[in-house]
Amino acid sequence: MLTLVGYDITDHKRLAKAARYCGDHGVRVQYSFFECRLEADRLEIFWLGLEELIDPVSDRLVAYRIGHACAKEILTSGTMQGSSLPIAYVF
Repeated sequence: MLTLVGYDITDHKRLAKAARYCGDHGVRVQYSFFECRLEADRLEIFWLGLEELIDPVSDRLVAYRIGHACAKEILTSGTMQGSSLPIAYVF
């Protein structure tokens, strides 16, 4: 499943940790947005780990789950690179 994950984090230390964490699980598509392709169970684990890195009083997280049909319709232009994964491997 494709999930677009974004954050608004007020503290630079927490921001750096969240950026590293998101980068380990997806591809940065904008400064504070990442495309993550994770199965539902992995997404839950990822989200819980990300929540541990923020201050819920001053920071914000958001995740948009994008279904397969809609993911095929994503438009990009310019230098943007998505997190597309290979559909099949040929040996």
